[in-house]
Amino acid sequence: MVHTCVVAGCRNRRTPGTSLSFYRFPRDPERKQRWIDAVNREGWVPNDGSRLCSTHFISGKQVKNPRSPDYVPSVFTAAPSSPEMREPGGPEVLDKQEARVEAANALLFLQGQGRSAVGERGQAERPEEREREASVEESASSSLSTDEDDEDDEEEDDDDDDGSMSDSKRGKLAQTSDASVNFDDILKALKKENQALRESVEKMSLSESSLRNDAEKVKFYTGLPNYFVLETVMWLLAPHMDGMKNMKLSKFQQLLLTLMRLRLDLRNQDLAYRFGVKVGMVTRTVHQMVNIMSSTLVPTAVFWPSRAELRKNLPAALRTSHPDCAVIIDCFTVPFEEPVSRGNQQQQQRVAGTSQNVLKYLIGVAPQGVVTFVSRGVLGNVSDKSLAEGCGFLCKLLPGDVVLAGRDLDIADSVAARGALFNIAGGRQGEAYGSSEGSSPADALSETVSVQRHVERVISMVKRRYAMLTGPVESPFTTASERTSNLSTFDKIVQVACALNNLCISAAPLE
Repeated sequence: MVHTCVVAGCRNRRTPGTSLSFYRFPRDPERKQRWIDAVNREGWVPNDGSRLCSTHFISGKQVKNPRSPDYVPSVFTAAPSSPEMREPGGPEVLDKQEARVEAANALLFLQGQGRSAVGERGQAERPEEREREASVEESASSSLSTDEDDEDDEEEDDDDDDGSMSDSKRGKLAQTSDASVNFDDILKALKKENQALRESVEKMSLSESSLRNDAEKVKFYTGLPNYFVLETVMWLLAPHMDGMKNMKLSKFQQLLLTLMRLRLDLRNQDLAYRFGVKVGMVTRTVHQMVNIMSSTLVPTAVFWPSRAELRKNLPAALRTSHPDCAVIIDCFTVPFEEPVSRGNQQQQQRVAGTSQNVLKYLIGVAPQGVVTFVSRGVLGNVSDKSLAEGCGFLCKLLPGDVVLAGRDLDIADSVAARGALFNIAGGRQGEAYGSSEGSSPADALSETVSVQRHVERVISMVKRRYAMLTGPVESPFTTASERTSNLSTFDKIVQVACALNNLCISAAPLE
């Protein structure tokens, strides 16, 4: 279809091979009216076929940015005509050149006004800010004229009878396609990196999922052999934890925090940093969890076995020399930071020449390596005999039982009063082991060494597994936790550590 420019005096027509562009009038009412006013034809109204050629724009084409001089046609000084239709060198050419010079000067003036306005607002913008503003302007202009995109494009598209795309548009589409492919690759790389970071954080965190498939991690932080045992403990304690008010830590985290306190003897401030809570919450959590485990776990895991059960699984190291061995005992002390007082034990603190800043415990272990008895802590260096007679240990013995120890605890008379026998591993042959007359001294020595090593291994395993039992104990743990109980919080901690030890693999393998 042949189009002719509607400007009065303009003879430009759309003909094959022309370099001119012809534009429809805008659909935007305001901009359309400005174009009509610029054409300046009295009483004239454009129709769908009305076109305006590109020679009436300063840059030679229309611009959809409202801030551009070519947003509205402005070159009407002389009626321009197509170069193909006029001879060069006439007076009209001079008029056209003068008009373009004036238009260029106007454009320079507008640009100077823009720079001065920017200078008044502040310092010169950085290059990246200018690029950002230009992109915003382009997006704004495109959004304002989206309705015109289908009809205001240059008319060269109509000239392509075969419907093929121009090379420039093909290039733009290719760039757009390449950009989309690059964005997909970037998105995939970011997702992969995000997944790797999540896995890394999960491995470093102290959560159920991070411990579930890592037995070494469970053993290091809790002392328990694997996650199944830890989950069993959680299952036993969970019903009793409903009354605990802790919004920041889950039940599993409260148990894990307490086990880490016992196992690694970490300070409360350290645990507060690890779990992202305050020190006061760590202290309350440990005290509450110890009380729950003392009343729930200890009675289930720490008990005196029957004589039949003891003899059924007696280790080979004791089967020959002490077939009636019922328990292996020892005493150990734990220092604490400050001396404390505890009601009915004040008389024991008046003993002259003794150190009062220790707690002393008596522990009894079955030959198989299971803790069967643990006393409450007694202040000061009280004698072994007084501790054994006052803690209720002797009441557990039956006539004929053998009590074995790695050293002399001065309780032989007290044990004998219960009809039992006290022996020392490594004592004189015949007194400690009742060796037969036919046994050689070498056999007796080998048996002595074997029994002594077994005693040392069984007694030391609890303290090695839970470092908090080595002290020094902080003063808040040494005071009585309940008025109705004579047990301090640390007494309960010792009992809980023994109960947890019984859930682990025994130091003495069973046959």
